Order: sequence, then structure tokens, then C-alpha cells
Amino acid sequence: MESLSTGLVADVLHRLHQEAEIADAPLMQTFASESRSREEIISQAIAAENRDLNEVYQRFAGNFLSVSPRFGRFLYMCARACKAKRIVEFGSSMGISAIYMAAALRDMGGGRLIGTDLEPGKIERARANVAAAGLADLVEFRLGDARETLASDLGEIDMVMLDGAFTLYLPVLKLLEPTLRPGALIVGENAFEEASGYIDYVRDPRNGYLSLSLPFDPGRGNELTIKTR
Repeated sequence: MESLSTGLVADVLHRLHQEAEIADAPLMQTFASESRSREEIISQAIAAENRDLNEVYQRFAGNFLSVSPRFGRFLYMCARACKAKRIVEFGSSMGISAIYMAAALRDMGGGRLIGTDLEPGKIERARANVAAAGLADLVEFRLGDARETLASDLGEIDMVMLDGAFTLYLPVLKLLEPTLRPGALIVGENAFEEASGYIDYVRDPRNGYLSLSLPFDPGRGNELTIKTR
């Protein structure tokens, strides 16, 4: 069974990707017109997060900042490949990526996805979007700082999606490590080498991971990691 091509999930995802394109168009145009280098943009974004994380993400409260349909399908395939039963998502935004992963759980017979986000409005919309896709019974969204919302009541985790504040990827991963089963998949979108030491950490086999960059959306720093022990 595969629910991404036809039916309710496919229809909701199609609608949400259209909404995301419209909502994020001005922001994408601003980025496209930037005279600063990619490295400068990332460096300034990291500095802003370090100054005031809440302020940064309040500024993007109306933006989806979501995965592409291609990357969403990749997440669905990852969940199915590792036969995930429990998935954790850091940075759920409007719920598009959660729908892809929850659809995989449903197509494999069930499971649980725990997502978290700083923005109350995004959590509200994510819940509505997941419900519209008929997947609400599989998904729990937690509002607040992931270092607090993901500190307990997770169970053994089969897959992690990191797509929140760049500077928190490594702290969040270390928080989750005791709950990761051997063979768990960790997908880091926008996992930039300049932020938090995450890339250096997961690429060091002494830390119990096998990791490599992904060819999706060049420049966005996508990283696939496997927990080896």
C-alpha cells in the first residue's frame, strides 16, 4: 500500500504544497536577490539564532519553510525502509513533512510520530493539516523548545527528522541518543557544517554513526545518518 499517489493524503499534500509556494514566494525572492554569499547568509542566520531564537522564528511564523515534494517522498521512503514505528520530528512547521512520515506509518499498519515546534500558530495549523489528511490518530505535536518538549515520554525511536533551528541540531540529537535504536535513521535538512558541530559529530564513527550528505536541493545541507550502535 502507498498513499502518496492518490486519495486523501495525496490531495491534502498537493493543496499544502501550493499554499506553501504562495506563502513563501516573497521570502524566496528575497533570498534569490541577496548579494551576500551563501556562507554569509548562513553565518548571519546562526548569529541571529544565538541572540534570540524565539524572535527569529516569530519572524517566520507565517512561512511554511517546508520540504519539497521530492524530499517529502524521500522521508516517506526512509520511514518505510527502516520499518519505523516511532518517529520524532524537530521543527514541524505547518505539518507537511509530518504528513509524509505519518502516511508511511499508516501504510505499514500504524505507529506514532511526535513533532515539536516553537510557534503556537504553526502547531495549530499542523494539527489541522494532519487531521485533514486523516492521520491525526498517529501524530502528537508538542509546543515549545525541543530541548524541553523532547526530554521525556518518547519510547524507542526508529527515525528522526531535524528541520528546526540550525544551532540546536546537535543538542537535540544528543538529547534523543538514549532513545535511538541501533539502525535508526536521522535525516537532517539544512544541517549546515557551520552550525552547532552537528556534521562533525555524526560523521565521526567514534560517536556511533554513519553519515553522508544527500544530493537533494544542493546548498541546503541535507544529511542522512544511521545509528550504528
